[in-house]
Amino acid sequence: MTTRCRRLRTAALAVLTAVAMSSAILGCEEEDRWGAFRQDCVDKINSYRATLGLAPYQRWASAESCADSEAASDGATGTAHGAFPSCGENAQNECPGWPSAQACIEGCLDMMWAEGPGEPFSEHGHFINMSSTGYTQVACGFAAVGGTVWAVQDFR
Repeated sequence: MTTRCRRLRTAALAVLTAVAMSSAILGCEEEDRWGAFRQDCVDKINSYRATLGLAPYQRWASAESCADSEAASDGATGTAHGAFPSCGENAQNECPGWPSAQACIEGCLDMMWAEGPGEPFSEHGHFINMSSTGYTQVACGFAAVGGTVWAVQDFR
């Protein structure tokens, strides 16, 4: 490597380091790769709730990274609800091993809503969580695991 190339590389690394450090100092966060899907998830759940005249859940944004961790942990262990309730949620629905985040929203949430209404909880629990009047917030978490997507919906 020539001296000129070494200088350019050193200068480029210094600029990149400065940008990374200034982002950290300014509190800038990395772009959320799941952001649009999170909002679609909340919107989809709220569209179901509206069919029953129920108030919408608020997006529980402060718990989303934790919900991502739950989805990743469950995907790694292959155990749905394995990390529940590590984010302080009161209830959780989960879409394990779907082909994409969009499939989780369009397919999995549809299947869960189709469980209700009814009792017992063991047969209708996903619908019950989505239609509850006892919760006011939902955090949608996602993780890519082995070519699939695991998604959790945490309710509180």
